[in-house]
Amino acid sequence: MQETRQNRIARLLQKELSTIFQEQTRQMKGVMVSVTRARISPDLSVCTAHLSVFPSERGEEIIENVNKNKKTIRYELGTRVRNQLRIIPELRFFIDDSLDYIDHIDELLKK
Repeated sequence: MQETRQNRIARLLQKELSTIFQEQTRQMKGVMVSVTRARISPDLSVCTAHLSVFPSERGEEIIENVNKNKKTIRYELGTRVRNQLRIIPELRFFIDDSLDYIDHIDELLKK
């Protein structure tokens, strides 16, 4: 039962975070940020989000910027989900480099 609730809340947070990042990156030309995975702790206090950044060369720069603006992102998230969640979880962001890893494996297989 608890795991089902965690999955539902994680999907909700993933959807809302991706909408927030989509609106923010519209202003930046040539950059796309998507939320590939969101996990929430069993007590619903910490949300870990994995971000995929295109182009991947700007990944570190984008993650630093996102980590500097965690409070405003959390506030924006809170205004969007205030009717579904009582407590807005703490946000942690990481780079999802699985696409780069897949490209690297493909290059090795072609050789």
